[in-house]
Amino acid sequence: MFRVAVIGLPQSGKSALTLALQKLAQEGGYALQFTEVHHPDELHGHAYDLVLQVLDSTRLEESLMLTPHIIDEHEKIVLAIGRYDLLLATDHSLDIPTLQQLIGVPTCRVSVRQNYGLDECLHTLISTAQRPLSTAHPIYHLRDQAEEDAYRAYVHGVLTRTLTHAPNDAHQTRLEKIDKVLTNPWLGFPVMLGILYFVFWCTFTLGAYPQDWIEQGINALCDFSHAHMADGWFSGLLIDGVLQGVGAVLAFLPNIIILFFFISLMEDSGYMAREAYIMDAVMHRVGLHGRSFVPMLMGFGCNVPAIMAARDIQNPKDRVLTMLMVPYMSCSARLPVYMLFVDTFFASHKALVMISLYAIGICLSVLFAAVMKRTPWFRQERDDSVNELPDFRMPKARATAAHIWERVADYLQKICTVILWASIIIWALEYFPSQDLNDLENSYLAMIGKAVSPLLAPLGFDWKMSVCLLTGLPAKEAIVSTLAILYGGDLSSAGFTPLTAFSFLLFVLLYFPCVATIATLRREAGRVWAWFTVFHSLALAWLVSFVVYQVGMLLS
Repeated sequence: MFRVAVIGLPQSGKSALTLALQKLAQEGGYALQFTEVHHPDELHGHAYDLVLQVLDSTRLEESLMLTPHIIDEHEKIVLAIGRYDLLLATDHSLDIPTLQQLIGVPTCRVSVRQNYGLDECLHTLISTAQRPLSTAHPIYHLRDQAEEDAYRAYVHGVLTRTLTHAPNDAHQTRLEKIDKVLTNPWLGFPVMLGILYFVFWCTFTLGAYPQDWIEQGINALCDFSHAHMADGWFSGLLIDGVLQGVGAVLAFLPNIIILFFFISLMEDSGYMAREAYIMDAVMHRVGLHGRSFVPMLMGFGCNVPAIMAARDIQNPKDRVLTMLMVPYMSCSARLPVYMLFVDTFFASHKALVMISLYAIGICLSVLFAAVMKRTPWFRQERDDSVNELPDFRMPKARATAAHIWERVADYLQKICTVILWASIIIWALEYFPSQDLNDLENSYLAMIGKAVSPLLAPLGFDWKMSVCLLTGLPAKEAIVSTLAILYGGDLSSAGFTPLTAFSFLLFVLLYFPCVATIATLRREAGRVWAWFTVFHSLALAWLVSFVVYQVGMLLS
């Protein structure tokens, strides 16, 4: 039995290549066990007989840069050039024997879609597993050099000798021509802003109709309950606590679906990688590279998987710094809060205000990285550029639906757990000890809010707003349910002004994310950096909201 670690595959689901090789090995009577890993560090401590590294034929130089890091963990490896049919389709060609000779590692080419090269790959794996380890190859000598730039230069030279490009652009597809516009240094950035504006416009405009239907349904259910239930603590808990609190968050479900539909399209089509390419120059100014922008973009969906995605960044300092930048991204949990305030106070400029919140998060994250790069913990030489891009793909309906359902299921799970319990607790704190909802000033909730409010009063927040921020610690959606319970869903007559609303939104944007994100950061980056995120995000949120509110008051 030979144990084979497979690295270089997508992180979503079981790879078609692994399944095809496993089936072929069983049919041929070979005892091979395949295990997919996603980072060289995962090879450490496991008794694998060899490693199969799958190279992306459209990103050969970037894929080969991972090879020496794999060798640091396991020196017996086989290279498989995946999706080889895509390389041939663009009239490129690769001299495999010369590539194998120069790199010094057994190499084969495969394409699961065309059922090409699988037998060759399987036999290469078996022969390599049975062969004694040899260290007389160029790649092993290069691995010992301190400068990784030497290996990059060598890889570039190898590909110059072995990779033959198409003679001209006559074979360019329509998508490749579009790609030149999307990655153009002058046109790419305004196109990206235009796409984001369109996404938010659709999120608000198309989502407004089903959102109104849900709100009308919740209100009708509340009226029905009032008419058929006797007044008392139980009816108050059910109507004012559960229905109003949970219903306020549930109403934004259509907007969540629309937003993640577009995010899924951008991820599956490869446009997310183009955005990272566009941002590469900006990231280099702070000592990072465009690859760090990919986890940041994923953070718009959820900060937890975004932090985990930063594992793929090879440099350990850049990896940790990227994880610390992710919480600046406006995750989907903040979206209901944004939409509630934007709908109420900025109805004429919804998409513009939404883009400004996302842009402020990105700009502050880049500024944070620039400062941290000048500290002893993260100071280093500039890392590599993003110089290769994956090919454009047509998003598949099944994959898009799966991504949307994954996010919707997570949203509904929060509603049924965290939001439900938060609504019940908030209502109970509001009801006791006076057991009179009209005597809110003497409730436990008021006591908690008034204890915290002196710290937040310079930001324009009263004790009710302070309570809302506290309830957002387990999940930011709980802020919406708390607002619904405390203000009855009518923010315009509750002491909020456009200035205090924007100050409140900035605090929600910047103060530390949910407990799950902090726990993930602690596991991935360590306890010190997790606590650092808690304290520095609170300080930054207070400072930014303070400046905006006080300057706004002076100008008003």
